Amino acid sequence: MIRGAFTVGLWTMASRILGFVRDILIAAILGTGPIADAFFVALRLPNLFRRLFGEGAFNAAFVPAISTILHQEGMEAATSFAEEATAVMAFWLGGITILGEIFMPWVLYVLAPGFAGNHGKFALAVVFTRIMFPYLFFVCLTALFSGVLNAMGRFAAAAAAPMLFNLFSIGFMLGLSRYTPNPGYALAWGVTVSGIAQLALVVWAIRGAGMRFTLPKLRFTPRIKKLFQRMAPALVGAGVTQLNVSIDIIIGTLLPAGSVSILYYADRVNQLPLGVIGTAAGTALLPAVTRHIALKQDGEAMSALNRAMESVLMLTLPAAIGLSVAGKQVMDVLFVRGAFTEHNAILAGHSLAAFAIGLPVFALIKIFTPGFYARGDTMTPLKIGVAAVALNLGLNLLFMHPLKAVGPALATSLSSAFQAVLLVTILSKRTHFGLDAMARQRTPRILLCGAIMAAAIYATERLLPGGKTSIPEFLLLTVVGGVFYFGPGLLLKAFDVEQLRHLLKRRRAKA
Repeated sequence: MIRGAFTVGLWTMASRILGFVRDILIAAILGTGPIADAFFVALRLPNLFRRLFGEGAFNAAFVPAISTILHQEGMEAATSFAEEATAVMAFWLGGITILGEIFMPWVLYVLAPGFAGNHGKFALAVVFTRIMFPYLFFVCLTALFSGVLNAMGRFAAAAAAPMLFNLFSIGFMLGLSRYTPNPGYALAWGVTVSGIAQLALVVWAIRGAGMRFTLPKLRFTPRIKKLFQRMAPALVGAGVTQLNVSIDIIIGTLLPAGSVSILYYADRVNQLPLGVIGTAAGTALLPAVTRHIALKQDGEAMSALNRAMESVLMLTLPAAIGLSVAGKQVMDVLFVRGAFTEHNAILAGHSLAAFAIGLPVFALIKIFTPGFYARGDTMTPLKIGVAAVALNLGLNLLFMHPLKAVGPALATSLSSAFQAVLLVTILSKRTHFGLDAMARQRTPRILLCGAIMAAAIYATERLLPGGKTSIPEFLLLTVVGGVFYFGPGLLLKAFDVEQLRHLLKRRRAKA
């Protein structure tokens, strides 16, 4: 499991770094103007489907099902199940894509109500969304084939596929913009073409893994019916974080101009550690826990949850502290150039700090949710998710006027904390999770290291001159944070250094 998470994490890190290059270019070219606001709202709809299906609902229902079939019935039965799921998904996604293209203006009246009073911005958002909407067809099928690869223990191709999204976006923005009315059109076409490329990559990887299948006739077999019964509630239960972010965007369109872009840039920075750590651990954890449960190894399943919890807490806590305490400095270094000003960086830094305080709980949700899905329970996360969405909406309405663009970010963090607490409480009551001796020893020490790091960064930040943060100043803050977090961690034995060393040795031996 740890090796799988490490593989996913490395590829995700590479993809997120490339994504930052893309976002830096977008910020320099578009800034926080009307084209940027329109593009980011348009991107939200297909991106929501990507995150729900790629990292949420479909993955949560499909991976346990095909993992169980693969380990209990063999490759032939798993291939047949994958064929049936592909046929149904292609039919369903094709219908949604066609309907979306037809009714897109009405969809955006819901997704971006604040744009309705600005005809030019609303028209741009409609055009951009129509160009990008077919992306969801390709990327959701990519999620299906990625699930097959994950069940087979093959994580690399599925984790590398999102890199193509960034590569094509950058390539089209730089190469096609001169031939389009504005760079937003070029970006939109890059998104759609990247979906085709991602699908081609995972299909190639599946064939390389030894699975050969063809597209059968559309049939709703008992297994497929059971899959979609589990998948429907998981759309909300596993995707609450993404639904919350979508609510943030809806509220953002009602805030002063540029708020949608400010929230987008802040969320993108926050998504780097979340995707690298939380998503990677959750992706590798689900098939591992499912396998233990299928083999009646409940103790091993609980141990896997404990080790995953320790790992994500150890890695997300310093990221959360760094982004919260030095949010403005991060935005200075990453985005202040071209059309993105220092004032934009201050506003985005405040929103980033509000997102970042919830970073550990965002990641823990991805760890604890597989504890339900691996046992076929998608209703409990659904109920908790609905409550979290309602809380997020209420907090957004409460915060939107006094806090402006900080309000949606803070509402998301608080509602996610509520969701994580409920998930772990119910798992504990069902005796499916409990802190073992190792976790009880390490968790308080990790929290103490975080407090030491926060104090050190804050003190160093007070000594730096005002104005835009330079790269050497940012590197100084990074080094201070690392030293004052990992130094005490090693002294207090808060981290499992041996586990990481053994993992690296195994990877070198495999190479």
